[in-house]
Amino acid sequence: MPSRPPEPIDVAVPAGPFGRAAPLRVWGAEQIASNAQEQMHRAAQLPISVRAALMPDAHLGYGLPIGGVLATDGAVIPNAVGVDIACRVKLSVVDLPAHLVETDPERLGKAIERETRFGVAAAFSPGEREHAVMDEEWSTAPVALSHRDRAAKQLGTSGSGNHFVEFGTVEISAADLPIAPGRYLGLLSHSGSRGTGAQICEHYRKVAIAEHPELEGEFRNLAWLALDSDAGRAYWNEMELMGRYASANHACIHRHVLGRLGAETIFAVENHHNFAWKERHGDRELVVHRKGATPAAKGVLGFIPGSMAAPGYLVRGAGDASSLDSSAHGAGRTMSRTQALKSLDWKKANDVLKRAKVRLLSAGLDEVPFVYKDIDRVMAAQSGLVEVLASFHPRVVKMAPSGERPED
Repeated sequence: MPSRPPEPIDVAVPAGPFGRAAPLRVWGAEQIASNAQEQMHRAAQLPISVRAALMPDAHLGYGLPIGGVLATDGAVIPNAVGVDIACRVKLSVVDLPAHLVETDPERLGKAIERETRFGVAAAFSPGEREHAVMDEEWSTAPVALSHRDRAAKQLGTSGSGNHFVEFGTVEISAADLPIAPGRYLGLLSHSGSRGTGAQICEHYRKVAIAEHPELEGEFRNLAWLALDSDAGRAYWNEMELMGRYASANHACIHRHVLGRLGAETIFAVENHHNFAWKERHGDRELVVHRKGATPAAKGVLGFIPGSMAAPGYLVRGAGDASSLDSSAHGAGRTMSRTQALKSLDWKKANDVLKRAKVRLLSAGLDEVPFVYKDIDRVMAAQSGLVEVLASFHPRVVKMAPSGERPED
């Protein structure tokens, strides 16, 4: 009989340079490297921090660890949102037969390769991709506005790093979804706000650091902006625009890939991470940063991917207050990109992919299955945070080719 996963632990974070620390709860602590846990401790020590949580997929990030959840009082931290603002995943269950992943994977692969583009500089020609988000009033987001032409060209592109587009089989087990239990064909994508989101993060990160000269060392990477300040309001407007832009990005990817196949969506779920939300927890409104963490309020649907050779899961949030209504956003890395490139080889990776019946169109060696944690172990560690409704098994996968600088 499998052993029961360890319960989440409450960590007594020592008082830091500001003389205090917010409560911190950690899920799957035995799976999380000490440097990521130390990053979370620093975040909990900020004078604006109210509560903190660390998900079992957590690993070292910039400022806040990936997998970190931080609730603050009246302030937003650009680096706790992240470089790829509003990065998200979208799953579309489609009306084509699931057996196409076995009988005609080339057709599926060609649709991906022709209808989205990968890489840091990936873009379409002006007018090739259209969405109403580009007709919004961008003047309230000055940094985004200065990159609007770039954003228009990058609409419908998938970027680099851990971003992907893939077809696979969806095994629905829950009886209370809009579609019946069974086996379906699914299209899954992971991408964000591309170069425009990165420019916004870089601009406001510098503004926040300049506003807090008292911060030293690693704390500088957690510099914040008060929401009642001009800079804080400006960043919030930019972040929310990038949330809509990232959603539009996925809408274009799915519309064009499925349009190439003559397919229709019969059910879809999407959720973003790398974002901050104004939420009520207890008797107060807090700013909840989820950097590589999935919103999991009670009843909320989300999707948690594994790796190119491991399943992902459609989930429903349990609304656990101690996690700030959050869950993991994926499997989480076990090794750095540099370590992966030095220690891994394609022969072993291809053997794993062959056994998993995965057709890989392109990817870097730093994204092969060995660099990720065991997704089922991650899911077990957070079994109280989400309910699994369905599984997705990758079969035709495309990521940025080797040599591309990561954006995640």
